[in-house]
Amino acid sequence: MDSSNEITHDFSPFFKVYKDGRIERSMVLDDLPAGRDPETGVLSKDVVISPDSGVKARIFIPEIVGSDQKLPLLVHYHGGGFCVGSAFHILTKNVLTPIVSQGNVIAISIDYRLAPEHLLPIAYNDSWDGLEWIAGHSNGLGPEPWLNNHVDFGKVFLTGESAGANIAHYLAVQVGANGWAGLKLAGVIIVHPFFGYKEVDEMHKYLCPTSSGGDDDPRLNPAVDPNLSKMGCEKALVCVAEKDFLRDRGEAYYKTLATSGWPGKVEFYETKGEDHCFNAFKQCGETDALNKKVVDFMTME
Repeated sequence: MDSSNEITHDFSPFFKVYKDGRIERSMVLDDLPAGRDPETGVLSKDVVISPDSGVKARIFIPEIVGSDQKLPLLVHYHGGGFCVGSAFHILTKNVLTPIVSQGNVIAISIDYRLAPEHLLPIAYNDSWDGLEWIAGHSNGLGPEPWLNNHVDFGKVFLTGESAGANIAHYLAVQVGANGWAGLKLAGVIIVHPFFGYKEVDEMHKYLCPTSSGGDDDPRLNPAVDPNLSKMGCEKALVCVAEKDFLRDRGEAYYKTLATSGWPGKVEFYETKGEDHCFNAFKQCGETDALNKKVVDFMTME
């Protein structure tokens, strides 16, 4: 018998690890080419964040943008348990193109490296590098003209769904805790967030060897983060779905943030009758209510 086919870790439906070190992912989607989306007219292009790490990003911009028009920027981190997903596949397109089109905003999705090949906290570090790269355009002298010419750097928001929401939250806290002056964050949009479970998360322990996988890890349980009240933005929107198995953890996060001493304003929004990350799997017409809430949050003073 070939022992190389022996499974040493089975974290279905995400991935399996074999004795010879092979990793087999269960949820793999092909990347879509950048370009013009025929349904919304949204334009996209891919950019390199770091030649050294190979981290890239995809920018989404409305089709009609005046030469001197400055728009809010939505910085996005995709979901997928830190181990699957991409800034370039259809699920990210489904999440972002309706918001860009309906809200007349610009979005950029950072394609952080995935665990377990790149163990956590690499995904957080790559995501931070992406934010720093974006901030390098705030003086109009960055390498990407779309950002130089069309972003209002007074209206920058972080967002993500599931694990990506975890990353967006963590970066917003780091911005405030470290006194980072790279750019000013206007807000954070936390969609169907992953903040661990009541029991120890064995997969997370495997993906992040420095984590207990439990509630004493501030990345999994913001309530134990001493820097939570320093979150570096003025407002937050926490979105949950009624049928989501992570719904209660999302509501607990909202309540924790609201009572943490953070001086910002936090809103709570629940989509009835829907499940985890439904906005990534449904057509834009079926996600209009959530998209409208996100757009209103970004564009209303």
